[in-house]
Amino acid sequence: MVMTETLLIASAALIGLVILSSATLRAWESWIALRRQEIERSGGSRNQAPEIEGGAPEGAARIEIADLKERIRRLEAIASGVDL
Repeated sequence: MVMTETLLIASAALIGLVILSSATLRAWESWIALRRQEIERSGGSRNQAPEIEGGAPEGAARIEIADLKERIRRLEAIASGVDL
């Protein structure tokens, strides 16, 4: 009786391990497929500069950064009590 209980527990653990491994493998394959789609959508080049909010290209991103720096400068001036 003890041998059958041990065998039952071992086989249940093995089946659980197989199910878990299968699910993990399927999730990994899905993640790889997703990454491939993202790479294909971006043109396949990893050296391309990343886009800023809303898909702005590099030149527009620089303008946006300059605008944000100006806003920060104004807010710092307001915080310190300086009138611009």
